[in-house]
Amino acid sequence: MAKIRPSKGHPYARILGVGGYRPTRVVPNEVILETIDSSDEWIRSRSGIETRHWANDEETVAAMSVEAAGKAIADAGITAEQVGAVVVSTVSHFKQTPAVATEIADKLGTGKAAAFDISAGCAGFGYGLTLAKGMVVEGSAEYVIVIGVERLSDLTDLEDRATAFLFGDGAGAVVVGPSTEPAIGPTVWGSEGDKSETIKQTVPWTDYRDGTPEKFPAITQEGQAVFRWAVFEMAKVAKEALDAAGLTADELDVFIPHQANERIIDSMVKTLKLPESVTVARDVRTTGNTSAASIPLAMERLLATGEAKSGDTALVIGFGAGLVYAATVVTLP
Repeated sequence: MAKIRPSKGHPYARILGVGGYRPTRVVPNEVILETIDSSDEWIRSRSGIETRHWANDEETVAAMSVEAAGKAIADAGITAEQVGAVVVSTVSHFKQTPAVATEIADKLGTGKAAAFDISAGCAGFGYGLTLAKGMVVEGSAEYVIVIGVERLSDLTDLEDRATAFLFGDGAGAVVVGPSTEPAIGPTVWGSEGDKSETIKQTVPWTDYRDGTPEKFPAITQEGQAVFRWAVFEMAKVAKEALDAAGLTADELDVFIPHQANERIIDSMVKTLKLPESVTVARDVRTTGNTSAASIPLAMERLLATGEAKSGDTALVIGFGAGLVYAATVVTLP
């Protein structure tokens, strides 16, 4: 019986570089208040959000991704030709096929890199990071670009008081490559499909095609149900990720949760009993909820501002529509 030759991979993988792109237009809460009955104080107290970025016509999903990925490639000190795979997490690329990852890979100049999209909502970056780690360790790619990108302004109902203020646009990217020591921990991930109605698109595209909806499809959510799930269940998942990595909260340097809502972030910090020495990402204040892009964008900002540094140990966790989640511990690039 013939035997298959083992893969020529690497013992471990790590994040080697990070990059981000935020659209040029900054949208304050005052703009949101033009279409909903609320106040700046109410929005800030409920979400922590002060401003968000909205893309213009030129700042497409692909264009923002190319900008973010280009920065990540430069930060990693490699060339685009060395990239073996491009993984893009997004829910706001409106062409069913082809995958936007193929366009991004071509514009980056990666040659014939494998390229595909994934749809895992706000947990999409964690899903992509896990896939990239597997590719590097298995040997199917030496370097992998993981991109989280959204144009959620296209899926926002500006008359929906519960969600109009939440969403922003942007792209974040990392390069994952070989490591001589563990630098991306085991992923704790999963789904709870019985709660899929709590965050969803208002109507399917087929209904829009048939002319039945009065409005373009948008994202809607049951705010209180999502808040309770995120606060109580995701803190448990975060703790499981720490345990899987063999670490305690006291050994963390940085906490980078999905930037959904500052109240959720504060509650998770309290539940996890994170010491004051741990730097907590609060990019949501000026970037809003960018779904799959939120974790890499927050990571990029922490490193750029010096609030976090290369070599720090960070717990990252994403959670959202599905409901899906993914958490792991990483060494920052």
